Amino acid sequence: MLENDLTRTGQRSLPTSRRVKLGIMAVFGIVSLFAAACTSSAGSKAGGGSAGAASSAPSASPAAAVTITPADGTSNAKPNKGISVVATSGKITNVTVTTGHEQVGGVLATDAKAWHTNWSLHTGAHYKVTVSAINADNKITTTKSSFRTVAAGVTFSASTIVGLNQTYGVGMPITILFSSPVTRRAAVEKAIQVKTSKPVVGVWIWDSNESVSFRPQNYWPQHTKVSFTAHFNGLAISPGVYGTSNLSQSFRIGDSLIGVTSTLTHKTRIFWKGKLHATWPDSSGMPGDDTSNGTYLTIEKGNPVLMSGPGYKNVPVFFSVRFTWSGDYYHSAPWSVGEQGFVNVSHGCVNLSPTDAQWYYERAVPGDPITITGSPVAGVQGDGYTQWFYTWKQALNHSATGMAVQAGPDGSTLVSPSTVPADSPATYLTGSKPHNFYAK
Repeated sequence: MLENDLTRTGQRSLPTSRRVKLGIMAVFGIVSLFAAACTSSAGSKAGGGSAGAASSAPSASPAAAVTITPADGTSNAKPNKGISVVATSGKITNVTVTTGHEQVGGVLATDAKAWHTNWSLHTGAHYKVTVSAINADNKITTTKSSFRTVAAGVTFSASTIVGLNQTYGVGMPITILFSSPVTRRAAVEKAIQVKTSKPVVGVWIWDSNESVSFRPQNYWPQHTKVSFTAHFNGLAISPGVYGTSNLSQSFRIGDSLIGVTSTLTHKTRIFWKGKLHATWPDSSGMPGDDTSNGTYLTIEKGNPVLMSGPGYKNVPVFFSVRFTWSGDYYHSAPWSVGEQGFVNVSHGCVNLSPTDAQWYYERAVPGDPITITGSPVAGVQGDGYTQWFYTWKQALNHSATGMAVQAGPDGSTLVSPSTVPADSPATYLTGSKPHNFYAK
């Protein structure tokens, strides 16, 4: 017999009113369960946890994105503009730039949001750029680009007066000569990297629109090793005029040899290796042929040098060291030994005894400072290596950037002059004296 049949027959059925009440309770229980299920997900540690996690999951971060300039496919990019990369989303993690087999360097900003090449690009060259960037979810995006720079129509060349691995005096400038006028002078200063074995502060001085020179704040420290690289390949020194090669050179500074000649006392003091070595009698330019004031540098020497002047021609003069283009020398003058130390009888040169002239000649190299004082005649800027005619402040005024150059073993940077040590009072052992090219 089935259970339901037994119920019907063996048990008394419930009253109708009670059945209704139980049915209502059952329905109420079902509703309550649904309500509990709807409200438990917010705080329950059991049941509805997975449903809650799904509803509050954060959305994925946007992919990292960068902009590369010049744009992909550019065929006439300007070399002097270089390459720049900007992260519009995320951060830059790596940039690789190649042209042929050469890899191109650059600088990444501290916030990893921008990157730029160090120097100008080559003219007429094909470049490939690969950039990796990362987003907030540590997902890396790689962007590639390639372009070509414009071919150089008009070009310039550059050269330097300093020779490879040569030894120079403590005043020697780095002078670079250009084959055409420079109008973008600040760009040129920024394109030259100077390395020195000892810390040096200096400045770029424009001697003319085709010549720029680097001069230290004070004389070079003895035995400093110096090198420079002018990144002129792709640099536009004026609109449409590009360089097609870089210029590099290395040299060294020797022992300090400094001469100071007074046209009033008729004496020359010689400072050797930083100390007063001797005071020599001399005879400088006679009235009308006065030896001009200024801090010059030795240019060249010869033994002998053939000299010409009023009443003489091609006379061999021994132990001659030149310090102006116009023809002033320290040299041996046995014919004026009796006047040396007492009166000025030369035609502009500084006459020395044969012994003293030989001693100086044997140690002199280009760039040794010679300062003339006491003359009624001012020196002429450009008559020789006259960068030391300027005080430090005057030298800064002849820079296109107005910035000092801070150099060391790792290279150089342009810095505000206010950040470098103040220029100490000039002495004959450190550099030029204020306005020393003016007549006294």
